[in-house]
Amino acid sequence: MDNWILKNTAMLVNDPVKEQPVAADEVKVKVTYVLASNYDAVLYSGDGGAKYPKTIGRFAVGRVTEAGAGCYGVERNMRVLLQPTRSCGNCLECKTGKEEYCSSPAIAGRDFDGFLRDFVVCKYTDVAPLPDSVGDTEALCTEAVALAEKVYDRLELPAGSRVAVIGGNFAGNIMAQVLQYHKLIPIVIDNSPVALDKARGCGIYYSFAADDDLHENIKEATSGMLCDAAIYTTCSRLDPALTIRVLSEGKQAVLAGFAPISFNIPARELCEKNASVFCAMNGYGYTDTAINLLVHKAVDISVFEKETLTEFDPNAIYKTLGDVSTVRSGKMTIFKLII
Repeated sequence: MDNWILKNTAMLVNDPVKEQPVAADEVKVKVTYVLASNYDAVLYSGDGGAKYPKTIGRFAVGRVTEAGAGCYGVERNMRVLLQPTRSCGNCLECKTGKEEYCSSPAIAGRDFDGFLRDFVVCKYTDVAPLPDSVGDTEALCTEAVALAEKVYDRLELPAGSRVAVIGGNFAGNIMAQVLQYHKLIPIVIDNSPVALDKARGCGIYYSFAADDDLHENIKEATSGMLCDAAIYTTCSRLDPALTIRVLSEGKQAVLAGFAPISFNIPARELCEKNASVFCAMNGYGYTDTAINLLVHKAVDISVFEKETLTEFDPNAIYKTLGDVSTVRSGKMTIFKLII
């Protein structure tokens, strides 16, 4: 069985494994599709903090081929999302039986083996059944939708609030769509015309280039008040200082995304704005809500270019995903593991 293991920095090899037995509370899932992500590319580059060896692949869907006798709500032949985050088991919340409030969720491909392999055996609670109305490609976007919903929930802003989204890439685009679904007014900022066009294609009215006219454009869009919140998507590679400059006095700045890329936020400007900051790097706890949003077509993924590969070299793909222009294109590269 295929199993793509990251042995060391930029050393990804196919190391087949033997079949695993399935316990009473476990399921065996045939992986069908895996989304190649910038997060996996960061792990591949050696910057993501993974302990080698580790199977890579954070976002995947599959079909249950075996289900133990103690599994509830999950059956053979059921199409499922493989949960990209799990409770860590080590924090205070986990040790006191409150895993749903885990403060440090484990992440696929970094803390436990990811899904770029033929089969996964895991606890039945580590998969989420997919309704027929959510296609496989849509389901691969679940964690991005969950992240956006998590940010929206924590912002606690009333309808009509104006929120800057710095970065119109895949995650930023979905972030803006979810905010708009909740009747906030997203303002997408990017220096890629392609990303801005995709935002407009999703009905995002305010989509501005990160240029010399940005400040005036933001003032015009907010009636001179600037933004009620600003979200910096961590893989955008745009100037993090934009997050503070578009923000109104005493409001919230958010650092959100999947890839732990190093950057600096200007502390002086942050203090002068009396702004608060919080981070959101996963959608843990929001999977069911995200699937529900996909059922209700809150997110349109038709604007993203899609490439489905049946023959592939993950080493080449992850090297490409490390390129800034590739990240900003919003292209979905999908590995098809079942022919």
